[in-house]
Amino acid sequence: MIRESFTGAWQRNIEVKLDSVLSFHAVYACINRIATDVAKLRVKLVEKDENGIWSESESPAYSPVLTKPNRFQTRIQFFQQWIISKLIHGNAYILKVRDNRNVVVAMYVLDPARVKPLVAPDGSVYYDLQRDDLSGVDENQIIVPASEIIHDRMNPLFHPLVGVSPIFACGLAATQGLHIQNNSAKFFQNGSKPGGILTAPGAISDETATRLKEYWEANFTGDNAGRVAVLGDNLKYEAMIVKATDAQLIEQLKWTAETVCSCFAVPPYKIGVGTMPTQTNIEALNQQYYAECLQIHFEDIELLLDEGLEMGKTRYGTEFELDDLLRMDTETQFAALDKAKSVLTLDERRRKVGFKPMKTGGDTVYLQQQDHSLEAIAARDKLLIDESKQLVNPVPAAPPVPADNDNTEAEAKTALLEIFKGLA
Repeated sequence: MIRESFTGAWQRNIEVKLDSVLSFHAVYACINRIATDVAKLRVKLVEKDENGIWSESESPAYSPVLTKPNRFQTRIQFFQQWIISKLIHGNAYILKVRDNRNVVVAMYVLDPARVKPLVAPDGSVYYDLQRDDLSGVDENQIIVPASEIIHDRMNPLFHPLVGVSPIFACGLAATQGLHIQNNSAKFFQNGSKPGGILTAPGAISDETATRLKEYWEANFTGDNAGRVAVLGDNLKYEAMIVKATDAQLIEQLKWTAETVCSCFAVPPYKIGVGTMPTQTNIEALNQQYYAECLQIHFEDIELLLDEGLEMGKTRYGTEFELDDLLRMDTETQFAALDKAKSVLTLDERRRKVGFKPMKTGGDTVYLQQQDHSLEAIAARDKLLIDESKQLVNPVPAAPPVPADNDNTEAEAKTALLEIFKGLA
């Protein structure tokens, strides 16, 4: 299989070399930005209660390996290498190490060049590992089942088990940017003087032309550029000047960097390319950056850790602490916490800004006096409905009981007339 950076590159022997592309500033900056933003966030072990609410917890089976993944890397270094391997090579292979309890106690990010996925005739997946002493693979070749490898991959364009790096799409743009920078470096190395033509009034031999060329390059180029040249025999030097507007060097270099950013889904301003947005809402900008670039990496790692550490049959899970990434400015943060007083307790709001719980009264949700519970509102509505029904269909009053010494028949007729008038 031949994978070309563009159509016809293979026939023209044009190669996009990974080591060279990584030296392009936009590629390095995008990889560094994504890897550091993911790695700087803490991974929490969360537990689901009987109400389906996830809250941070601890477990001797999972907490140690999440806090210290292996013997030579911190948590930040481990996840940074994870993301770097995924972005550069399109695949990140993490080897799991178990103890006698069959519990994962260490995880190592393997060199992608030393790992190869294998598929058996029955469809089961295995991984061919080459020797890697740092990661504990002390055999020249060993085949392990997929249950012992956490495989995170970018878009699998050609095979479900083989991810493709964004460099596959932006490699040509990065190479173009490197050529632009190399040409600029040569130009300024020549004392910011362009090349030129040395002409003679008549015909000269090839030997003379070669001698003049070598003499000129040795004495008036490079560090000697700008020195005074004395010409005889009507020789003339004419500089070849290319206007900056014709070359469009800055525009071309900017385009290559923006193309790289688009492949990595990183906003250009995040790596110092392009115009800074005029929007002053930092939280909204970070939310956009998170949704368009980082969220897929967070979700992948959380799900792979849940499956790799075999949390599927338990009430535990993993979750990144996103507060540090989506942190608001102080004024907006306190305004948001004030609006959350009907949902969060005072201690929960204080914990968001790093303060200790209150000694008394901090575990209560506070409401204003005019606020009422749903039960009280329902009881009030029921009372109003009952009163309205009585106004529409009033109950007739009972006729008065006549006295023994009164005219019973006349008073009864009078009472009935009053009742009918009231009903009318």
